[in-house]
Amino acid sequence: MKKLAFFFSIFIFFSYQDAFDSPKQENNKKAIDQLLNQWHKDVAEFNFDSYFSKMTEDAIFVGTDASEVWSKNEFKKFSKPYFDKQQTWDFKPISRNIYFDKTGKTAWFDELLDTWMGVCRGSGVIVKTGKQWKIQHYVLSVTIPNEDIKAVVFVKKKRDSLFLIQQKKPVSKKQ
Repeated sequence: MKKLAFFFSIFIFFSYQDAFDSPKQENNKKAIDQLLNQWHKDVAEFNFDSYFSKMTEDAIFVGTDASEVWSKNEFKKFSKPYFDKQQTWDFKPISRNIYFDKTGKTAWFDELLDTWMGVCRGSGVIVKTGKQWKIQHYVLSVTIPNEDIKAVVFVKKKRDSLFLIQQKKPVSKKQ
C-alpha cells in the first residue's frame, strides 16, 4: 500500500509540475514569436546590427540556393551591401509552430512566410542563452505545390547536375 501511495504521489507531483511549466512554455513561445517577428522586421527596415544580434555567434543561415550555407559572419558579409543599399527582403509571417526540448532551453520552429518568391518556409533552431532566446540555425525554403513539382524538377535539372559535378558527387538517376 505504501508503494502505491508513493507512486501516486510521484504521479501527482509530475502532473502539477506540467501544469506549472505550461504558463512558462507559453511565455517562451510568445518570446520566440516576438523574436522571429522582430528579426523579420529588422531586415525589412534595414536594421543590420539588430538583425544579426538576434543570432548566436555560431549561427548558420541556409538559403534557398544549394550553395547557400553560411556562418553568421559569412551571412553578414553577403547581406551588408543589401542593407547598405536598403534593398533587403521583407518576409511576412503567415503561420508558425514552435516546439521545445525537455530542458526548455532549445526550441525549433517552422513558419510559412509571404515573400517576393511567393510562399516560403522558414525553419530553425533557437537556443536560450541566459534569459535571452537567439536563432542558432535558420533554413529558408521555397515551397512548391505538389502538382507543380515535375515542372520545377525539369527547370532545375541542368543547374542541379552542374552543382553536383562541382561538388564532385555523382548525379542521381532517380526521378
